[in-house]
Amino acid sequence: MKFNQILPLLIVFISFSSIFAQDTGKVNVGFESNSQYYVDDAVTGDFTEEDNFRSNNYLKADYTINKFTFGLQAEGFAPQAILNYSPNLDKDVAVATYFANYKSKKIDATLGYFYEQFGSGLILRSWEDRQLGINNALRGAKISYYPTNKLKITALYGKHRVGFKVSEGEIFGFDTNYDASSENNTLQFGLSYVGRYHNTKDVYLADALTDKRFENLTNAFSGRINYAKNNIYANIEGIWKSKDAVVELGTVYSDKLFYGNALLLEMGYSKKGIGFTTTMRRIENMNFYSDRQTQGNTFNEQIVNFVPALTRQQDYSLANIYVYQAQPKLSFNPLVKAGEIGLQWDLYYKLKKGTKLGGKYGTKIALNFSNWYGLDSDYNRDFKRMHTKFFAFGERYFTDITLEVRKKLNKKNKMIFSYINSYYNKTYVEETHGIIKSNILAVEWSHKFENKKSLRAEAQHLWTKEDKKNWMAATTEFNFNSHISMFVGDMYNYGNDDTDKRSHYYNVGGSYAKNKTRIALSYGRQRGGLLCVGGVCRVVSPATGFSMSINTAF
Repeated sequence: MKFNQILPLLIVFISFSSIFAQDTGKVNVGFESNSQYYVDDAVTGDFTEEDNFRSNNYLKADYTINKFTFGLQAEGFAPQAILNYSPNLDKDVAVATYFANYKSKKIDATLGYFYEQFGSGLILRSWEDRQLGINNALRGAKISYYPTNKLKITALYGKHRVGFKVSEGEIFGFDTNYDASSENNTLQFGLSYVGRYHNTKDVYLADALTDKRFENLTNAFSGRINYAKNNIYANIEGIWKSKDAVVELGTVYSDKLFYGNALLLEMGYSKKGIGFTTTMRRIENMNFYSDRQTQGNTFNEQIVNFVPALTRQQDYSLANIYVYQAQPKLSFNPLVKAGEIGLQWDLYYKLKKGTKLGGKYGTKIALNFSNWYGLDSDYNRDFKRMHTKFFAFGERYFTDITLEVRKKLNKKNKMIFSYINSYYNKTYVEETHGIIKSNILAVEWSHKFENKKSLRAEAQHLWTKEDKKNWMAATTEFNFNSHISMFVGDMYNYGNDDTDKRSHYYNVGGSYAKNKTRIALSYGRQRGGLLCVGGVCRVVSPATGFSMSINTAF
């Protein structure tokens, strides 16, 4: 965004904040800018697209007075959005979202754009994640009513945000939560309904010469129970979705109708020094979009529900090369898939201080295991027919075992040791080809100096006989004080069979932070692949260039 375009907006909101802060009410304003300048590079290739410089900018302002809150978010993508963001983000400067909210003890009502989640999100979730380019806010109305302090009832209607417009499909929602907890335990019940109305009269149907055999309105229902007592908890949620047409590559097959469903079970136990959690999920035909033909788009637009990958979210760069994505969709082309089934469990244990293994400060051990399969189903690919077995496991998609040991050596030094073993079915997860088995070892060391200075260094290695073979990586970060830090890092694919592609993916940069403002600069190479946050991913292209980010609030 050009500075002379965003400056007037900044002046208006700063003035607005100063005026009302002296009167009544409260104003919060935040600004975020992420910019990149792409350059030609021998490894990532020449930058052949338009506009080497691109910038994503967000200016958010909220004003609260008594029981009312008014807000808007202005956005600018100039001359274009950063690579791999939706082409619908096509405005230099424009108001993207706005809302008015009233909140009292009994009522919470919003007009305009809003975010909402029912239960775990498997039936409905709208949220914003700027790093992934997601903002599927609903434009419409939402009201929550609290008849008692035990009961909450929510009703909503809206259309998904799509860039600076909204979807054709409409979303209806109703949710109830009842808290039956006592002094000794927690017990909560929830029921939800979500309806998606999408008139397909202008959508291309594969069987356009026949009568459409599905309804414009798709219904989804869910129920859930959450229970906790002393050191244990257990949650269960089930979702059922009415019959809907198969959608492949934007084509709606109106005579191929299938139900959808999901089952989520979570259990856990924890007390001082030990904790255990397990999560099991089965999902079948649970792709759910406000406009049918947008199903599976790479920009995560118009998604009604939230289906993240239930695996450990890894911190290290090499562990994010072969990263799993949830597989909720039903498809017959190019592969036959109906969904996924699997589980994840975590064990946390702290070796006591003063023991041989615990040492002076104790030792923390974490073990994670996740295992995911396709649904075992009988398919007729030619006629697009399918029958699934409820608790039967089909093709193996992904397995991941992570062991992490955290050790405080003394007051100034800490170490982290991580070992990761994974199985990645690239054929089914990415719909390309290959199965990759890998092992990763990572060691991290941090040291505190005097005067708030600190140093963090990590070294990683990935072993595999498949795909691009072995990798090594290292990162060093030095904090001069609480304001200034610098880093340098590199990933090197030294084991690639093609010696011309034994490439370094280096990055160097730094940041400055003071009060509510942070500025970061960097230069380096971006490896193409998946960028994942919280189990949700987007595809990023290989690229080289300069990056700058600014975050501030006032």
